[in-house]
Order: sequence, then C-alpha cells, then structure tokens
Amino acid sequence: MLALVVLSGCATVAASPAPPAAAAVTVTNCGREVTVPAPPARAVTMEQNATEILLSLGLADRMAGTSYQTDPVLPALASAYAGVPVLAKLYPSREKVLETRPDFVYSTFTSAYAPDAAGPRAGLGELGIPAYLSRFACEKSPAGFTFDGLFQEIEEVASLFGVRDRGASLVAAQRARLAAATKHDETSVLWYYSGTSTPYVAGKGGVPAAVSSRLGLRNVYGEAGVTWPAGNWEQIATRNPAWIVVADLTRGGDGDSARSKMDFLRSNPVTSKLDAVKAGRFITVPGSSLDPSVRSIDALEAVNARL
Repeated sequence: MLALVVLSGCATVAASPAPPAAAAVTVTNCGREVTVPAPPARAVTMEQNATEILLSLGLADRMAGTSYQTDPVLPALASAYAGVPVLAKLYPSREKVLETRPDFVYSTFTSAYAPDAAGPRAGLGELGIPAYLSRFACEKSPAGFTFDGLFQEIEEVASLFGVRDRGASLVAAQRARLAAATKHDETSVLWYYSGTSTPYVAGKGGVPAAVSSRLGLRNVYGEAGVTWPAGNWEQIATRNPAWIVVADLTRGGDGDSARSKMDFLRSNPVTSKLDAVKAGRFITVPGSSLDPSVRSIDALEAVNARL
C-alpha cells in the first residue's frame, strides 16, 4: 500500500498508474450523470483549485494538462506540478483542451465550461469526455460552501479515479486539522476581498462564512444575501470590526494585494479610525484559500492562529 505523506498542510501520495481494469463509476454531479468507464488516465484540470486536488491525491501522472494558475503551487505539490503540461495562462480554448485527448475534465468554476473555454459539459459528454464541476459552482443552485461538502467532493473525485483510499487519507488529514481549531467568542471580523472605492467583502455561503462559523466569529456582513457583496466604508465604520481579514490576490488590480489593502485602510480618512486599523489587527490570507479547495483549511488555520 502506498504511504501517505503530509507536507506543508497538504496530504499527498506517491503517484501510481491507473488500475489496469475497473468497473465504470457513475456519480450525479450538478444535475448530470458523470460516468468514467475506467479510472481516467488523461485528465485536464481547468484551474488551480482542481489541479491541487488531483495533485494531492497523487494523480500527477494521470494529468494531460492544467491551466489558470493564480498563485505559486503549494510547496508539497510543486515537483509533481512541474511535470504536468500547462495548456494556457488562463483558460485554454475548447480546441486546445481537445488536442490533449482528455478522458476527464475537472473544474471548480462554471466559467471553465463557457463556449470560449472548454465548452459546455453536455458537449464534452457527447464527445465521450466526462466533465466534472464542483458542487459549489453548479450551473443551477450551487451549494453553499461547507467543509463537509468539500470533503465529500474530494472523496467523490477519488472514487472516479479509483483511489478511494487516497481520498479517505486526504480527508482524514484535513478533518484532523479542522478539529484542532478553537472558538473565539463571537469576535467580529470583516473579510476584505478586493477593491478600494467599492470594497468587496464576504457575505454568506462561501469559505469565509464557513470559517467564521467554525471559529465562532461574527462576520459583520454575515447577513448579506450573496457570497461576495459590495460593501461601503461608512457602513463598515459603523460596524467597526475587531479584526480585518485581508485577501492577498496576485492579479494586480486596485486593492488586490494585501499590502495595498492595508495601506489604503491606514490612509483613508474613514477607515483609518477603525479600531482594527488603529491596533493593526489584520490577518492576511492568500486569495486562493478563500475558494473551495485543499487550501481552504489553510485560511481557517491562519485566522485561528492570529486570533
């Protein structure tokens, strides 16, 4: 049996070839049946979140391509990632995807299946290519993020690749880290994702909401009806959060990097008076950890440790 290795907060296993023969596996995924007649051997992942899930399951040698890298790959996965062909800086075209002769396509965002990307899942299915989409990004009625839902997705993907034991080991490692978190007595927190003139903050249904619930925090925009609502600074000043979690995004836009966010908060006449700003109560997390992935537990641990 392959040994499990836990490195840099991510469980990985040594790679191995697909089983020579196995029964077909079918799952119901976002309202569609996805069937693999045998464990995929030429998978394409459409963005980094999906990529790191497969790499964490030790499946680098069964990946025909990857795309849309937003952050440096987790250190524990870097050498495995180096052997996977990169199809495009952002999303590859449908033609580019088909050139790889994939037997499985996996995405954690609906946008990957747009006509100018891989194309609709139904169309890929008609070509005999199973196309899987994260339950948190379903075309209709996507699920709100929960850690249990993430773990179910990891185990489901592992079952499609015929590596159920690896999925169980990865989930067990993440569950153990989740169980180690402590409660923080309704401490108020603002999750600041991007923007300066209009700040985009965390509402309900996403990773920040799940982290807040798990740690016993009070998200000052927890009542918002969407995952990433537009806030305003006067309202934030009234709510005066005790802590501000700043997402560090690498895309280079206004208010994307953690440094630009903190500089703005200190210089803006309204936000400079916030108790959290005056006391320097900032918590920085990678932006990618706020999307459902093996990194989501990293966001929880970073907040928990700083508090």
